[in-house]
Amino acid sequence: MKVDKEVMALLSASRTEDNKLFITGGQLDKSLYQRLDKTLKAAGGKWNTKAKAHLFSGDAADAIENILMTGEVTVPQDFGFFPTPPHVAKQAADLAMIGDGMMVLEPSAGHGALAVAANSAAVGVMVDMHELLPDNHRALIELKLPLSGVSEPGDFLQVEPKPIYDRVLMNPPFDKKRSDIHHVIHALKFLKPGGRLVAIMPSGVTFRDDALTRDFRGIVEQRGGSIETLPEASFKQAGTMVNTVLVVIPAAA
Repeated sequence: MKVDKEVMALLSASRTEDNKLFITGGQLDKSLYQRLDKTLKAAGGKWNTKAKAHLFSGDAADAIENILMTGEVTVPQDFGFFPTPPHVAKQAADLAMIGDGMMVLEPSAGHGALAVAANSAAVGVMVDMHELLPDNHRALIELKLPLSGVSEPGDFLQVEPKPIYDRVLMNPPFDKKRSDIHHVIHALKFLKPGGRLVAIMPSGVTFRDDALTRDFRGIVEQRGGSIETLPEASFKQAGTMVNTVLVVIPAAA
């Protein structure tokens, strides 16, 4: 997201102290403050009336340094990230049929809704999580899920597959580059024989006619999988009206 010149000027003149960002220059007009606040929220800051500052989870200077260098702020939606609503996470975990002591992979863990659902589905479930965005990564660590681990922040598509997981439970990125399909195909390589993958995906996988999507539907059919339509606007609270489906794919025989 591009940051306009007025907001850039305010950030450049701001003062930081540990996790606090103080805006100098007196009272701002409503429009300028709203633009500033939107930028700082996207960077992970939240206004705190008592502190009279925007507070960040880490060092405030680090949080705005990249904005000042690039003139842009990265928002989670730029990476196709839309957090999984809890009721959808539970439905996906139910379809995964997770048993006691199983190892589960969550390739794009976000805020951890699917990991929590998997961890709660049976006794002794071990969940390994991957996440690209640093803020989400910190949130996952703070969850402190029992018997679970979080890898260092990074692109899941660059992770070398190891077929050691009983289940994969995932909400891959939603974007125009078909990242959802690429992530699911890669995640299938992590399943052990007899395993099962459940993915939340945009409903376009059911009707798009490009070669990648046709081939993907072929994989689902060949492996005896299924595609179940979720109610419309299931991700409205996450910030998107994209219609979604639950895709179930067994491991290769």
